[in-house]
Amino acid sequence: MNNVQEESLRDQKKNRRRLHILEIARSIIATKGLRSLKVRDVAEAAGCSVGSVYNEFGDFDGVILTVNRETVQALTVRLGRVPAEDPVRQLYGLAETYLEFFADNANLLRSLFEHRMEDDRPYPDDILQMVMDAFALMHPPLVRLLPDADDVKIALLSRTLFSAVHGIISLGLEERMVAVPPQMLRQQVTQFLDAHLLGLGILPAR
Repeated sequence: MNNVQEESLRDQKKNRRRLHILEIARSIIATKGLRSLKVRDVAEAAGCSVGSVYNEFGDFDGVILTVNRETVQALTVRLGRVPAEDPVRQLYGLAETYLEFFADNANLLRSLFEHRMEDDRPYPDDILQMVMDAFALMHPPLVRLLPDADDVKIALLSRTLFSAVHGIISLGLEERMVAVPPQMLRQQVTQFLDAHLLGLGILPAR
């Protein structure tokens, strides 16, 4: 075996270990929540040392951030599949899709918003931009529905709508409080959008 082959095998082993660590971390977050994630538990389950985890990801924040990136990427893909022919239906579709994704991946999505960097380091710009890109999916239908509004107003409105929908769903699915049944939660999100779009003059008064 030559040096190139040996290096290729090392890279393959390194990549498998990295993916295995991520799989374990993702599973723990998904089933038990971010607070239950401990580097020693991940290393033990992966059959490697804590140092190996750090070597792969720089630090433990690196593991969490990688999982969070994958979560927001999956969310954005799911939201991007919502049909865009009718802008009003698209807004409702985005909200319903977000509810479905949150219900299926509650702890992973909470990790995205709850994670705080060690030593108060700033959160990576690329993940913040990814979240903003997800928010921005509400921008095109709002532009179509409010053609006279300027970009600043539309951007603020899209963030407000997304944040409000997130808050309704997050609290509704919070098991430590009074959890709302999925169908009732869907109705609450729909009622919020009804009222907000009515106030904006997008929906006709009933």
